[in-house]
Amino acid sequence: MTPNEDHTGSVPAAEDPPTARLTPVAPDAPPSITAPPPAVSPPPQHPSYGGIPVPPPAPAPPRRRGRIALLLAAAALLGTVAGVTYGYRVQADEPPTALPPLSQPGLAYPKALAAGKEPDPLPAAQDHRTKTTGDLRKLLVSAPKGTKKPDFLPGEGGWVTAYEFAEDFQEPDYMFKNLVESGYRRTAVTAWSRGQGHAVIVELIQFHDQLTAGAAQYLEEQTAYLPDDDYAGNDGTAIPGSSDGLLFVFDSPDTEPGYLPLWEGRALARRGDIVMDIHFINTSKVSEKDALDLARKQLERL
Repeated sequence: MTPNEDHTGSVPAAEDPPTARLTPVAPDAPPSITAPPPAVSPPPQHPSYGGIPVPPPAPAPPRRRGRIALLLAAAALLGTVAGVTYGYRVQADEPPTALPPLSQPGLAYPKALAAGKEPDPLPAAQDHRTKTTGDLRKLLVSAPKGTKKPDFLPGEGGWVTAYEFAEDFQEPDYMFKNLVESGYRRTAVTAWSRGQGHAVIVELIQFHDQLTAGAAQYLEEQTAYLPDDDYAGNDGTAIPGSSDGLLFVFDSPDTEPGYLPLWEGRALARRGDIVMDIHFINTSKVSEKDALDLARKQLERL
């Protein structure tokens, strides 16, 4: 494998962020026996979204597969095992069938096209990879008028590395391993805020989707647990123009004494090897109409 090849064997595009390449992390130094006792650290400061005091949210679990998906997979596996057992028993009772001869005359093979007779490549309107192999940041939806760029924008230069992405989950080590196995490629991000009570984060998460269907797996994992009472508390609303996209507007806010209640919403959908993941944060309940309109606009850009 050459230095420019990734773990899937493909050469990353020139537009990929240089920070997306994985680098080893040095282990922590062992503690000294004679080290003095650690000082008492000050109480943690609450984060903020563009100046909005935000209580620490419950991090999403790094589920490889959601609980519902696990139950469905277990049921499907039991059905497969039972079917194979029954089919094997039926075949065992049947008399043997004679096999056809190995040598067969007149086998036909497809002929290669002559030079200059190859079909033309698909136009950009029919080949979505023409867009998605370039600078992914150009496909992010534009911030509405009257908003400003917040100081909480994750990543650097509009890119989020696999390390930074995994840090948003309860078990970052487990989630990072999951991303690598799923063919994680890169994430482009943008965000904006309006006043002291509104913020939006838009992520486009792209996978290689060569050895595994990483994009479909990520979408399935995230939409599987969001209906739980600890999260949205509902089954979500279908996003127009998407076969598997869902918008979740949380039924209750995240509250903490001394802070304004924070309402959340989340829109997830997929186009090929890219997952659109939009987070809505507001001091009042997220507008389903406005959230669906933004999700539809972002899907159209993909």
